[in-house]
Amino acid sequence: MKTIAALFATVALTAPAFAGGPIAVAEEPMIAPVEEVYMAPGLDWTGGYVGAQLGYGDVDSSDETLEGYGWLGGVHAGYRWDLGNWVAGGELSYDTASIDLGADAGTLDDVIALKATAGREIGNSLVYGALGMAKASATVGTAELSDTGLVYGVGFDYALTERWTVGGEVLQHNFDDFDASGVDLDATTLKAKVALRF
Repeated sequence: MKTIAALFATVALTAPAFAGGPIAVAEEPMIAPVEEVYMAPGLDWTGGYVGAQLGYGDVDSSDETLEGYGWLGGVHAGYRWDLGNWVAGGELSYDTASIDLGADAGTLDDVIALKATAGREIGNSLVYGALGMAKASATVGTAELSDTGLVYGVGFDYALTERWTVGGEVLQHNFDDFDASGVDLDATTLKAKVALRF
């Protein structure tokens, strides 16, 4: 009798475990491993550079007596600081020119510019603005004239390699009362540039 009672007790205790049948365990969802996307590091623009430029200039005057256009070219040197996505720097350029100012009135001989630049790095490209001072020299009649004025504009550089860049620049030059002549001169230049970084 004790054996039958023990058997009933065992069945009574284990019955609830079998009452609902086997318990289904939900499988955990498979999560695919996330692969990191490789981002190529951008060019570090920090450092000095020297280069050359060739372009076109268009000169206008307030009294329309000194106007002309022609080729100009020269050299430039500068230094830049890479601040992450932004780049700041300074540049000195010299352009020689022989732009006829019309009706044998004279010629624009050369332009020197010192400008600050700041821009945005986009991969291996740099788009920037420029602002500074320029000095222009001109021969008008028999007089040698020169004056300083404002220069501003935009530019673009693209790094072909770690050391070589190519680009372009559009600048506006304003000379009020050029060399106390009573005439305001404006010059727009468009230049292609190449530079060696170091």
